[in-house]
Amino acid sequence: MEIEAEAISTAARRLNGDLARAVQLILRHPGKVVLTGVGKSGHVGRKIAATMCSTGTAAVFLHPTEATHGELGIYAPGDPTILISKSGVTAELVRLVPVLREFGAPLIGIISSPASPLASQVDVWLDASVEREADPDNLAPTASAIVALALGHALAVALMQARNFTVEQFGRYHPGGQLGRCLRLKVKQAMHCGEQVAWTRPDDPLKQVVIAMTQRPLGAACVVGRDRELVGLITDGDLRRALQLHDDIRQLRAADVMTVKPTTIDPDARLLDALRLMEDRPSQISVLPVVDRGSGGCVGLIRLHDICQAELTSA
Repeated sequence: MEIEAEAISTAARRLNGDLARAVQLILRHPGKVVLTGVGKSGHVGRKIAATMCSTGTAAVFLHPTEATHGELGIYAPGDPTILISKSGVTAELVRLVPVLREFGAPLIGIISSPASPLASQVDVWLDASVEREADPDNLAPTASAIVALALGHALAVALMQARNFTVEQFGRYHPGGQLGRCLRLKVKQAMHCGEQVAWTRPDDPLKQVVIAMTQRPLGAACVVGRDRELVGLITDGDLRRALQLHDDIRQLRAADVMTVKPTTIDPDARLLDALRLMEDRPSQISVLPVVDRGSGGCVGLIRLHDICQAELTSA
């Protein structure tokens, strides 16, 4: 893994204007991008094509052997083509180049050897060379495949940025699966509200809070003021800590154990935003109070579990 990581870092450090040239070459053509390669390079090409499709750049994979047996019908004039090869002497690709030129296809090469026949015939060459492969005998296409894939990903992300590809578009291209539903569904579609939530006042006895949380087992109680503004949050963890610190909890109030100024989420936020608030932090949390940014009032709770359930029921 360290060999592969260093190979990617080295490839990143030697990047020059060729990546930008490749981006501009693709942007000048309104059609699709065609990727081609043999063996492991072919698998890399399929993955790059899939990444491009999901990030706003139409792309297809074409096997070079199939191409010369009728599959060239996929081409529209001028479709940019990305040829992937470690050696740069792959016979199937070398034979394909003059045919692609007849279609007016601009050629981008993700190739390890700059002196190879393929590298000398492409319009833009992206240097995919590696010092060595990761296997003991320096034979298996491991580091070289990862570098080729990383270059393809860099190209896809650069195109994504150049096209101003939005989160909403990303969600449209991913209508299924966890990520797609997290992008499409909003917090208000998965949260608990009203009588489902344990509500409490700052002066309520802790015993009353425990009873409310037991009756509505969401893992937390919202501590609110008279106008429903959120004053604090009491979680199951807060209750356990209170028991550890106090031998007698009968005199404790909600305000004594609550977390002041907890992290909150708006009901119109995406589930993905809630998920990131819960997980992308040094100490993960499993529940968020939902506060309406307009009125300032607390309207409910959403749990990590609710996000998973919303994904399942919406599928």
